[in-house]
Amino acid sequence: MSNIGSFIQEADWRKEKHSPLIEGPDAVSAGEIFELTVGLSPEIVHPNTTEHHISWITLYFHPEGAKFPHQVGHFEFSAHGESAQGPNLGPVYTHHQVKTFLKVDKPGTLYALSLCNIHGLWGAKKEIGLNS
Repeated sequence: MSNIGSFIQEADWRKEKHSPLIEGPDAVSAGEIFELTVGLSPEIVHPNTTEHHISWITLYFHPEGAKFPHQVGHFEFSAHGESAQGPNLGPVYTHHQVKTFLKVDKPGTLYALSLCNIHGLWGAKKEIGLNS
């Protein structure tokens, strides 16, 4: 039996349209709210069609020295042009990018997972430090 981690694919977002991208500061002040944008590569556009789309992105924070990560948010993208008239004929499409705000008390690592309905799970990480 495989471990679920063996199914998480990773690649440089500059070369792979499925890989999540976490954009935000490299260091923050402890206890102060900061903004993150989590999405996919801005350089290689992922399709957003009924047949091929990103279903969700989940963001985690793993504090340095802690045993487990904490889920920051789970963001579902539910509209991909579905319609009773057929695929890609619907009136609304969600875009696979979110902005979120958080604060941390310790340095650590942010992890993002995205799920493509055809190409599976993709992961990325970003280290975040504390300002001195």
